[in-house]
Amino acid sequence: MTESLLKPIVETSYLNAQNVGRYRCIMRYFYEQHQKLRYWLKPQEVYDGVAAFGLLEEDYTLDQCQKDLNQLVEWGNLVPRHDGGRSATVEEYLRKKFRYQMTPYAVEIERLVAGLEKIRGYGGSLEPSLFENIAGDLDLLESAAGQFPPGVAVSLWEKIYGDFIKLTENASDYIASLQSSKVEELMLTETFLAYKDSVTRYLQDFIQGLQRQAYKIEAVLAAMDPDIVNTFLVNVQRDLAARPLLDDPVDPEEQLERLRQEWQSMLRWFAGREGENSDVYFLEQTTKDTIARIVRNALRIQEKHRLGVSRRRELDYLGKWFFALDDIKQSRRLAAHVFALYRCRHFQGLDERGTDNADISMWQVGPNIRELRSRSRKRLRDTGSGSIKEQRERQQRARERFLLAQQEEMAVLQAYLKRREVRISDLDPVSSRERYYLLYWIGRCMANKSRRILTPEGIGISLEMPAGRERARLECDDGELDMPDYLLKFTSGMGERHEQNR
Repeated sequence: MTESLLKPIVETSYLNAQNVGRYRCIMRYFYEQHQKLRYWLKPQEVYDGVAAFGLLEEDYTLDQCQKDLNQLVEWGNLVPRHDGGRSATVEEYLRKKFRYQMTPYAVEIERLVAGLEKIRGYGGSLEPSLFENIAGDLDLLESAAGQFPPGVAVSLWEKIYGDFIKLTENASDYIASLQSSKVEELMLTETFLAYKDSVTRYLQDFIQGLQRQAYKIEAVLAAMDPDIVNTFLVNVQRDLAARPLLDDPVDPEEQLERLRQEWQSMLRWFAGREGENSDVYFLEQTTKDTIARIVRNALRIQEKHRLGVSRRRELDYLGKWFFALDDIKQSRRLAAHVFALYRCRHFQGLDERGTDNADISMWQVGPNIRELRSRSRKRLRDTGSGSIKEQRERQQRARERFLLAQQEEMAVLQAYLKRREVRISDLDPVSSRERYYLLYWIGRCMANKSRRILTPEGIGISLEMPAGRERARLECDDGELDMPDYLLKFTSGMGERHEQNR
């Protein structure tokens, strides 16, 4: 941080001065000529160019233009230079003749203003190919160990960081545009149905590209040797220093520190910080939420067309279809197509499945019984207080099931504790329950930044990622699971607490 942050920017004074219209016309003419590589302009050329806009008063004179040029010089927007050419008249000879050029500050300010005039909404785009470009360039950097011939390192870095900036800015702008008030209003109209499929497909393609490449980039950045990164950034700074600059030279240490900060910002975006999720994770969740919101709004619009339409005939046909089926498997397939896609909208309450196991099918649990109240508008006479159901038996059964599951998990833990270390590729075929425990422990370790957890039984479990991103095939009694070749280490509670105290 420097003291310049506390000082006003005098060069922007022409944007809100009293004669802002005249100053902006002059600066816009200078900027247009700057784009055409005409840098030095005479007052007469400026006056003729501004008059050609047709935006100022008709009584605007060359003398007023000269005063405006002098004021812009005082604000630091223009630089004057004496014109040593021959004079055509006595007035030109007596008057000091100057030519004017925009300062670097003024060029950037006018470029910003010109860009602001073109903004129509947030804009932006989602380009999954940028993930592939960054992943390929990082592989090239790692394979070369950061050593590149002169001129190659800086071009590779500008490509990597340029794609990163383009990816983050365009993605954030596009997601913000989908959450703007204008798009929110559009999603409530029937016109939105024409865009729903294309927008959803566009977001889904981006999510797939993100999931294929972004987490690969995260692993590469996290596993890259810091010496390789430092060597590469030193080579980039070497190439930047070799470029001839006629302005004030940049300090090499400051330049190298800026490159390191840019690398750290890219690392934080893909891999996150300690105890915090990465920006890639938030981008993925925001995109998924946007897809869900689009689908919900589309369904809400479609439901408006169905209000008041009786489905008695459809339900009667569906009931006869179920009644005609003799095979329970066919009945379940039909039920999955008819009922399993959406949750019932007309009933509320807790799901009494009796277990938290996600592998349990809906056919393996009992039905949820709900008392339906009359929808009649006639108020029924109060018959007194209702009865309270006895829950002890159900609670006892739930407690027994919970204790049984705890015993099963403890048995698996004790078996692994004796082995101390368990690698996925070394495991014999396991049961579905043992696979559930393994995935549950791995998920908890992955959610923890230290890759280590402590079970309620006092057993510590730590997870180590495969060094070369190797994969293994876990054989189960109900199939095979392809997954990374993780290494799980199990320690007793005393050892775990001793290691944490150290």
